Amino acid sequence: MISTAIRLARVGSRSELAAALLMALGYPCVLAGALMPNIWLFAGASAVTYAADRYLHHKGSYLVDRLAKVRAGLPIRFLVRQLLLILLLARENLAEEPIFYAAVACFLLFYALQAPQGAIATLIRIRRTMPVVTRNVDLHAVRIADAPPKALLSRSGEKMLHLDIPAMAGLLWAAGTGRTAAGYIGVAVTLGLGLLYVLLLVPYLRRSRLVPSTPAVMKAIGNWTREYQPTVVLYFSGSDESAYQVNMWLDTMEKIDGRPLIVMRERTLVPKLAATNVPIICVPGGTHMMNLDLSSARVCLYPANVGKNIHMLRVPTMKHVFIGHGDSDKLASVNPFSKVYDEVWTAGRAGRDRYALADVGVRDEDIVEVGRPQLAPIKSWTGTPKNPIPTILYAPTWEGWDANPGNTSLLLAGENIVRALLTSKTPVRLIYKPHPFTGLVNPKARAVDARIKKMIADAAAARAAEPRWAKEAASAAAGQDAARAELARLGERLAVLENPFRKGGDESEESRVALADPERLAETRRLRAEWNDAYWRSFGWWEHKVVTGSRPQLYDCFNEADGMVSDISSVVSDFIASGKPYAVTDSAGLGAEEFKRQNTAVRAAIVLTNSATELGQLIEAVADPVADTLTDARRDLRRYLLGPDSPSSIDRFNTALRTLAAKAEARNSGLAQRLADQPTAPEVDREAEDSLEPEERTPAAR
Repeated sequence: MISTAIRLARVGSRSELAAALLMALGYPCVLAGALMPNIWLFAGASAVTYAADRYLHHKGSYLVDRLAKVRAGLPIRFLVRQLLLILLLARENLAEEPIFYAAVACFLLFYALQAPQGAIATLIRIRRTMPVVTRNVDLHAVRIADAPPKALLSRSGEKMLHLDIPAMAGLLWAAGTGRTAAGYIGVAVTLGLGLLYVLLLVPYLRRSRLVPSTPAVMKAIGNWTREYQPTVVLYFSGSDESAYQVNMWLDTMEKIDGRPLIVMRERTLVPKLAATNVPIICVPGGTHMMNLDLSSARVCLYPANVGKNIHMLRVPTMKHVFIGHGDSDKLASVNPFSKVYDEVWTAGRAGRDRYALADVGVRDEDIVEVGRPQLAPIKSWTGTPKNPIPTILYAPTWEGWDANPGNTSLLLAGENIVRALLTSKTPVRLIYKPHPFTGLVNPKARAVDARIKKMIADAAAARAAEPRWAKEAASAAAGQDAARAELARLGERLAVLENPFRKGGDESEESRVALADPERLAETRRLRAEWNDAYWRSFGWWEHKVVTGSRPQLYDCFNEADGMVSDISSVVSDFIASGKPYAVTDSAGLGAEEFKRQNTAVRAAIVLTNSATELGQLIEAVADPVADTLTDARRDLRRYLLGPDSPSSIDRFNTALRTLAAKAEARNSGLAQRLADQPTAPEVDREAEDSLEPEERTPAAR
């Protein structure tokens, strides 16, 4: 019932639903308090509406946007409350008193102040917005002033509206006690604070407090690109949840031969990128993007097939390559759009065969096998569990856009998989790491995810109470406490290193100061490794765990696990690099043989039905090497999917880059030569042309 109400109300949690109900009930109570009249009912109900409104805004509830679309937005709700206070004063027989007119004048003047306050705040935001957002790009050629205090611009409209509280409180006190002085004081405070807010914003309209003009910024960017001369570009556009698709390529971009540059299109993604010393330019506008000087670049890499790729694909002086953000048997890995690129780079032979089988127009000679450079951190399996009991990672993918039951195991098998692992006769530790997109399209997936997290929390609590594990916990308590303390210390230091900007600065100011710092980056990576080690030591090797967020990363979970359960996705292909046993769920019910025939990555897997009854085979394979009958199959599949171990993937990647850059250079040189060899138009004798009849003149002279 409650979950249904949450879904219908489009709120994210029980607390949001409670706040929405309180606000919905509060306004009728405010009206009743004004009509009765009952000052205390009015005051109490008003306080509830203020608090509920504030909470929903703080949580960023979707309901707030929905109310605005049906003309019940925040300003209207404040206005209604103020009008009802006027009604209350009239019902209290104060309509002929000066305090009544003071109240009316106060709210009129208060709304008059909101117009310049909102206009100035909006103008400052607009004039503080640069056409680009950068990282590791030197913009010293343009002067970018510090951002205004965040307290002035953050939720400025909401803050301005809440300045009516002194007037509301003072007028209610005056109505209830007859002491009108409190009302006048409240009115004066509200109007004074509103005027002060406007005056505090005005200085930030000065030119010296704003950012340079768009032509000046784009000129500085052009000068920088001509000086830096980028040779390889990684181009990306995507949703707010897709930053991981760029982050997985950052280390590779740092290791490539040449001068790398990352070009992005969405401002909101830039703060979500991991620390890197690769220059980043985010160009949201299509016009600015098409005028960006990338004449020195010879290769452009694309991790995703999106519409905005066309803005870069139009550049003929570079070669365009689809590299993707994972290698799997999903349909996305054989998207027909891929034929617009000069080349498609796959990890191994499997990717080439996948395109041939799909027959979507990608020619075999345009496919290059380069391996997966990102997989270098994944450790190979030793053949035995890392800890006294095996650790199984459950990493399901998300539900996808098309509601295909084969996309994710969560909906039909997720709870069965988790239950089987938690109740296994051979004790195992479960690590659950859901896909970041889980529940994005299907609310049922979000609900299953929540239930699984609760199951794991309950199982972890039950295990902690068992004598065997309680004894282990007691002996490891000191070490875990030390690890948690270390984790907190490292987290604080990483927060400083990963966000070196001034608190309250905006994206324009951050673009000015976000320059590459090799020492900071090296320290960040060292501390991340220490943080990861401390994280796994902060709880017992027997404790079930839910892992979400950016840390620890998926590959860190790979290294901690002895086996994995997942779905058809790049997660499976990447895990195969470890050589560890794994299981894949046949959620669509194709049957084991057909499932393996259609999905290459399943050939060395234990196939699970939605009942998950086959999980015992995985647990046996992980716990006892003798029971693992698929070792050789996994080794062969690894070579087929990811390519040979030697030369290394990064070497193959760099070789492919050099080869394609040479092709681009040859194309550009050939074009320049052909243009130079073209005959020039003959000189035209203007006097002779003028003496001819119009139809006898040359086309150029007409």
